[in-house]
Amino acid sequence: MAPIGTMFWFGTNLDRRFAVPDFWPKPEETNRIPYEKEDIKDELARLRARRLRIKEQRVRREAEGAVDGES
Repeated sequence: MAPIGTMFWFGTNLDRRFAVPDFWPKPEETNRIPYEKEDIKDELARLRARRLRIKEQRVRREAEGAVDGES
């Protein structure tokens, strides 16, 4: 009876004992998968622009590094 009593004693009210407020993000704070054709095109354009911006920054840094390394 002792193991069952222990499990019952420590197993009840776990939601109140170990609850962490605001642990999970709210639905409006999470990423949403685009389902509409226009939304998908907009998301792809955004990702493409981000990728190109990062590539331009990397090329600029490498060019500055090459110029600084030569002198």
